[in-house]
Amino acid sequence: MKSKKIVIGMITLVILLSCATNPFTGKQTMALPGTENSSLFPASFQQYNQFLSENKVIKGTSDAAMVTRVGQKIAVAAERWLNANGQVGYLNDYKWEYNLVDDKAVNAWCMPGGKIVVYTGILPIAKNEAGLAAIMGHEVAHALANHGQQRMSASMLQQVGAVGLNVALQDDKNLELFNQAYGIGSQVGVMLPFSRSHETEADSIGLTLMAVAGYNPDQAADLWKRMDAQSGGQAPPEFLSTHPSNASRITNLTALAPKAKDEAKKFGVTSFKD
Repeated sequence: MKSKKIVIGMITLVILLSCATNPFTGKQTMALPGTENSSLFPASFQQYNQFLSENKVIKGTSDAAMVTRVGQKIAVAAERWLNANGQVGYLNDYKWEYNLVDDKAVNAWCMPGGKIVVYTGILPIAKNEAGLAAIMGHEVAHALANHGQQRMSASMLQQVGAVGLNVALQDDKNLELFNQAYGIGSQVGVMLPFSRSHETEADSIGLTLMAVAGYNPDQAADLWKRMDAQSGGQAPPEFLSTHPSNASRITNLTALAPKAKDEAKKFGVTSFKD
């Protein structure tokens, strides 16, 4: 019992001493040693360059130009918002880059530090520039809110918890059963909800970014209606998924769009591109 208390106390201390602040929400977030931007960004940039060297990057087309144009507007919107909210210099270490990659996958992503890839497979669902802005705003939001850092920290903590509780359990007979239960319980009960909360947070931040960039945030819900139609309803139950259900996202984005427009008005943006 004493050893269990020591382990739990150590884990709690690690959490309390390893926190950062999300500039968009003001909330304290996990930032364990080794997950700082000074460590993440160089590795991210290296991985990004390797990815580009191994894939077909599209240059000189109208779609490639659109990806760059939307990305630049989203980056400017992020800097305007951060500067206005007391976060001058927050983006100093970001090295923005936007690339369209020839791939049928319906996907896009932004690595820590502002390295963005959009796959050609997602463009028909984006449908228009505002739809692409919703996608890229969401992905950029993950990077700005340091979700990669938080996921790494959570994964490290999950592993530390498993090791610590194995030591504290001191029961070889039930150790395998405990590890199976811990793995399932921590994944379904902690890691997956944690991931879904990041997606919801990125949706909200992304709406603000696209609105400040001059794109109609109403288009985000329409985008996810097209995503839902494209998926054909094939998705795992929400509680077993890393992402909220399409229906939940559509409802949430619809409700948040007016707030994003109000936020954009603070920056003099009163008309929005569809």
